[in-house]
Amino acid sequence: MSQDDFAFEPIRGLPERPPEGEVILWQGQPNWLRLTVDSLNLWWVLAYFIFLFVWRFISVSDLMPIDQALLVSFPFLALALIVALLLLLVGFIQAKATVYTITNKRIVMRIGAALTLTLNLPFTEIENAAIASSSKNFGSIAIDTKQDAKFSFLVLWPHARAWHFKKPQPSLRCIPNAAEVAEILSNAAKARLVDVKDSPKQKLQNIDAVVS
Repeated sequence: MSQDDFAFEPIRGLPERPPEGEVILWQGQPNWLRLTVDSLNLWWVLAYFIFLFVWRFISVSDLMPIDQALLVSFPFLALALIVALLLLLVGFIQAKATVYTITNKRIVMRIGAALTLTLNLPFTEIENAAIASSSKNFGSIAIDTKQDAKFSFLVLWPHARAWHFKKPQPSLRCIPNAAEVAEILSNAAKARLVDVKDSPKQKLQNIDAVVS
């Protein structure tokens, strides 16, 4: 997917220009390889096919010469390679189509390859944010919203916290320097909540999703 597909965006990752007084603090996207490994379970899929290869080889090794047993079992390794390449392609496309944005008022997630969804998460509608760090300074930040989910796990996937189906939690998945991003998010959210408390008459945003 080329960036020309999002030429309609006035600012990368945003469907419209931010209102006056709103500034972008951070933008990023998932690391495509980490997204493939963590969200698409690349290693588990490969392990499954390798198990099938070993099981097949052991099953037939007593019935035929070793070279023939290897040949009969080889299709499982070929399938493993094909599936791994497909998963890597899906992970690459998903990552390149994604832009996460943190402003001084909200989180915006532009996600989806075939069907693009822009998710607007104001800080005033966020209950909690949890960071899960992984290897090599990558990590994910899951967002727990106050409202009942207006989006399904399948619509968010792979940008959703694993195993949270009843109330899906949008997540900034597999981002580099996750701890630093979490600190930016925390400081911005705290400042926004203080601002809202001090100015209760200002108009607040709600959670919404825009399909494009």
